[in-house]
Amino acid sequence: MRFVKRYLRHGYSGAALLCLLLGLLFASHPARATGGDPWASFDAPWFTTLDIAEGIPHSTTTAVVQDRAGLVWIGTIGGLVRYDGYRMEIFGVRGNGVAGLPDSYVRSLYALPDGGLLIGTNAGGLIRFDPTDNSFTVYPVGPGGLADHKIYAISSDHAGGVWVATEGGLDHLDLASGSIRRVATGTGTSPRNFSVLQDRAGNLWLGNNNGLFVRHLGSDAFVAETSTDQNANTVLHDQIWSLLQDREGRLWAGSVQAGASWRDDAGQWHEVPGFSGYPNSERHATVRDILQVAPDTVWIATDGNGVIEYSAGEPATRTIAHDPAVHSSLPGDSVRSLLLDRTGNLWAATDLGVARTHPGRHTAFSLYPSPLNPDALSAPNVRNIFVDTRKRIWLGLASGHIDVLNLQAGSISHLRLAGSQLQRGIHTITEAADGSIFVGTQGLARIDPDTLIIQNSILPELRDKPVLSLHSDGQRMVLGTYDGIYRYDLRTHALEHVSHQAGKPDSLISNTVRQIVRIGTDWWYATSRGISIAHGDSLPASFQNLLHRNADASSLPQDYISSLIPDATGRIWASTLAGIGLLERQDGGSWAARTINTSNGLSSDNVNAVLPDSRGNLWASLSNGVSRIDGQTLAVSNLGARDGLHIASYVSIAAAVAPGGELLFGGQSGLTVIRPDWTPVATTAATLAVTNAVINNHIVPFASLPENGHNITLNDDTHNMRFSFALLDYQAPMETTYQYKLEGFDHAWNDISKGSAPVGNYTNLPHGNYTLRLSAMTHGLQPRTIETRIAVTVSPYWYETTRARIAAVLLLLALIALLVHLRTLYLRHQARRLQDTIDQHTYALVAANRRLDELASTDSLTGVYNRRRFLELVRQTCEQSPEAVISLALFDLDRFKLVNDTYGHQAGDSVIVRAVEVINRHCRHTDLIGRYGGEEFVLCLPQTSKEQAHEIIERIRNELALMTLMHEGMQVMITASIGIAQRLPDESFERWLSRTDEALYRAKRSGRNCSAIAS
Repeated sequence: MRFVKRYLRHGYSGAALLCLLLGLLFASHPARATGGDPWASFDAPWFTTLDIAEGIPHSTTTAVVQDRAGLVWIGTIGGLVRYDGYRMEIFGVRGNGVAGLPDSYVRSLYALPDGGLLIGTNAGGLIRFDPTDNSFTVYPVGPGGLADHKIYAISSDHAGGVWVATEGGLDHLDLASGSIRRVATGTGTSPRNFSVLQDRAGNLWLGNNNGLFVRHLGSDAFVAETSTDQNANTVLHDQIWSLLQDREGRLWAGSVQAGASWRDDAGQWHEVPGFSGYPNSERHATVRDILQVAPDTVWIATDGNGVIEYSAGEPATRTIAHDPAVHSSLPGDSVRSLLLDRTGNLWAATDLGVARTHPGRHTAFSLYPSPLNPDALSAPNVRNIFVDTRKRIWLGLASGHIDVLNLQAGSISHLRLAGSQLQRGIHTITEAADGSIFVGTQGLARIDPDTLIIQNSILPELRDKPVLSLHSDGQRMVLGTYDGIYRYDLRTHALEHVSHQAGKPDSLISNTVRQIVRIGTDWWYATSRGISIAHGDSLPASFQNLLHRNADASSLPQDYISSLIPDATGRIWASTLAGIGLLERQDGGSWAARTINTSNGLSSDNVNAVLPDSRGNLWASLSNGVSRIDGQTLAVSNLGARDGLHIASYVSIAAAVAPGGELLFGGQSGLTVIRPDWTPVATTAATLAVTNAVINNHIVPFASLPENGHNITLNDDTHNMRFSFALLDYQAPMETTYQYKLEGFDHAWNDISKGSAPVGNYTNLPHGNYTLRLSAMTHGLQPRTIETRIAVTVSPYWYETTRARIAAVLLLLALIALLVHLRTLYLRHQARRLQDTIDQHTYALVAANRRLDELASTDSLTGVYNRRRFLELVRQTCEQSPEAVISLALFDLDRFKLVNDTYGHQAGDSVIVRAVEVINRHCRHTDLIGRYGGEEFVLCLPQTSKEQAHEIIERIRNELALMTLMHEGMQVMITASIGIAQRLPDESFERWLSRTDEALYRAKRSGRNCSAIAS
């Protein structure tokens, strides 16, 4: 097969032997079971991986579960992780008074109904995490305790207890009392138990070092399980590492070397095709876990061969494995644990991090290139797509590559041009009247539709000319080039040519002809300077030309035409660099256009191609994604990652409708397939949850975190609260937008910067009753807004209580009475003393009010303005001098979380204080500085241009980079990334702040420790 592929890549043709081998090649990739979906062979899961770069303490992840609140816990060899989609909270080995684990190697996890967790470790025994106080309790080992410190598996007894499989035996733990009971397993078993499962009938299954054993309901004895199926029986007598009972009642068993097998409801065991027994004496990879992912379908996690997907009774399996050439593939082939969470995500704990995917169909999915996968593309950049009359899909790629998808066979063939066309991109593909496939590249090539034999450079006259577009015209072929239009007679080989003629307005409008479309009897040519229409003849003497005209809203939005497509109503959709021109025919034969662009909701004005679907809607590929346009209302929806869209950029006009109605768009990273008629499967709604909170400087235990409808009371002296929150669906976190608002205190919503971890913070709140509103907005074709409301009660300070106020009034009245009584004796003297007393009290009251105002306006750690007060002052400054030059700088301390994690929060606070001191040293008395949140600071520079601001900011940044802070004998160094923006005339305050934030993230993406000026 390698021999055939190599010759195909180099374009060799003409040998009968090659034709025969080609037929063998096609037969070597049979269609997999597709369940009626012709794309199933190519629709691979898209995995998002969390590894050390995202904060996991060790790349080898061993277990994954979801707790009652919806958060995901990840076990690793280096500790335990609690994850909310944005933040990772790590629990390592305990010490120095810090709660933690006795052993960082986590082997197994079990989520408890109370929101807690059981943690099985490699050498530290079994630990229970209590969410009421975030503590860890270690169960004893030995008499009255567990059989061994090494915990392999934990499984429910469905009656308030759990079974614990250990290195030294089987134990039962009563969760309510904490009592542990040793379970006798008989002489036929080994002390080492890898897995345990109590089925719904009450039978207890034990995965033992000596095989699979079962204790039937009502019996005290464990007996070995056997099967008449030889391969299944081989599995049952191997070491049994994993067990599962699926929703249909089947029992699945996975072994150390013999693969896996399954038991039907009649008690008969069956092999997993190709993964049971010892075929040819070969051993299989260890089955670490088995998980049901769909009715009758399981994922089998292996230690070395990735994941095996199998549906009970089917003749074949499907392997999901790591592909080093595809970043969205499974990160590693050693998979130790699987989880299907409550919103439908599948998690896989691997030796290279934990991966997440959302299985099943989506509106969109993509095909990517890989030299290791015969079902993958041969090159990344899909430049042209064509569907022939045999329903094959031809993909024109870079460097002479052509891929042919045969959906009926579930296969893909890889071709490559040769000679002078070897390294040239494929611009266009079409089919001639006789079924031959013509390819426009550097010149013209032809492919035999039966043998796929390639004839390179068949037209010597155009050997050195790029052919940009092709269209069949009976026995002739019309070619669009950079030199105009050519028409090639396939029988006589005559070549005709038409080009633009200067000074002749009805000639071809431009020589760069990017696309040719036949609409009725007319020929439409999309060029770099507008549209030329040929009526009747494909190569006429004159054209009707359409182009952009300034100040004419009915003309094309722009002259560079990427593609043209008619819809069912006779309208023509023209893709341009300034949006879509929707052309409608007018009386007299003229055309009027209406523009659809970013003002209508498109995510970009740079439109490459448009395709209609069967429902009358239009879909457009843009420079930054794909949009759907309602054919009647013209309402725009932009696809997102939740819809399955993962190719971010489209620059070519590659687009076609597949035989089944799917829409195909070529991107820079591969091929995107859109299922326009697909409706998402309903899943459990995700929770918008508070995942961490600090109230009045006290960490809130996980079990006490406020939920929707709950109440928070702030009754200490600080009246502060800081909270983290997240939408617990774990899908597209970078696309989800968040807001929060404290009704009764905030006048507007507080927006979380896109891509930032959602967190809110309030300090020194006045007493009263408020409502904390949290909002998460998802994007894509099914956008949703999820809101959580929490009542907040802030108790008054002692001097704000009614009792204290009554006492103060009574005291004042008594004082007045005393003054009246003494008036007759010491009138003048008492008047002077009374005045002194009043002055003193007035001064104290003014000072107290000033202090309260200061506390409400400044950050308690740094002494600079807090976010709310800073924004108020900057708005006032802008309103007082609306035309003044003023700049804003947003600071973000680089890798500040690493400082907290490495040196502690006290060191982090010291770094923040020192950073503010450095900024203050460079500020003028007219400048404003505030703490924007966490490790972010903001500086307002009145009467300062962005260039002057950049000089000041660079001095601050350099001093920060040189600053060294000593903390407990260790040097702590910090750098900052800064975004700078000068307010533009008539620019809104929110837009100015947003541009500053965008500049900050540009600085972050530029490598940190730098500043960036907003455009």
